Amino acid sequence: MKKKPVILSVLAHPDDESFGMGGTLALYAERGADVHLVCATRGEVGEMDEKYMQGFKSIAARRESELRCAAGILGLEGVHFLDYRDSGMPGSADNEHPQALFAQPVEEVAENVVCYIRELKPDIVLTFDPIGGYRHPDHIAIHEATVMAFEHADDSSFAPDTGEPFKPHKLYYHTFSRAFLRVSVRLMKLFGQDPTKFGANKDIDLESLATVDFPIHARVNIKSVLKKKEAAGACHASQGGGQMQKGIRGFVSRLFNGKEMYMQAYPPVNGRHKTQRDLLN
Repeated sequence: MKKKPVILSVLAHPDDESFGMGGTLALYAERGADVHLVCATRGEVGEMDEKYMQGFKSIAARRESELRCAAGILGLEGVHFLDYRDSGMPGSADNEHPQALFAQPVEEVAENVVCYIRELKPDIVLTFDPIGGYRHPDHIAIHEATVMAFEHADDSSFAPDTGEPFKPHKLYYHTFSRAFLRVSVRLMKLFGQDPTKFGANKDIDLESLATVDFPIHARVNIKSVLKKKEAAGACHASQGGGQMQKGIRGFVSRLFNGKEMYMQAYPPVNGRHKTQRDLLN
């Protein structure tokens, strides 16, 4: 009997799975793969309107509930937490919290990630690109830890008490369409908005992000599961889920959102390449 493909996504916060690579996760789950998520934190530092706290004792509990809602819609086989704390945005006091993901030694986090790689034996591993999408400290921290875990997963001397050595076939970084960002920046300026002060806390510089370019080695067509991705995103109501599909941002998002894009980190791609359509092939 042919073994079911296994995909492991390693991300930082509840909502990363839906707002980023949610279409890819839903697509492969729908095709019969066992899709797992390792989430490093429970998003404890996320902004939270009081109306979303009814019935919940903490922000972390609310956001975990939202993640489990999204996981059910996306068809995830398992959700696994590393139990670190959300570090907040660059330069914030939360970066220095003793349990903050950003404050942990990368090797320690990598040992925790490698435990899941050896246990689940994924065919492919997915994580953020080297700048964590938009330079969030936790995104960068879990990217670096995942890369280290992937590189040492088949080394019996690395984290020797975390299972038998195992090497996944591929490692991919989820990245963004810079064309989409450039269009968004122009539209924001046209409508009198400052693209260097994006987000609820005005701490994301979209204009600078649009200048960072990573090679695109794979484009996954997610049109058939776009409604699932949108529904999963709507589970994260406390983080603006559902609102992103409205107005001009919703129009631009649908225009560009039929594909999710990846840089292949392993095996390394040298020179010219044919853009992949299927991460498992």
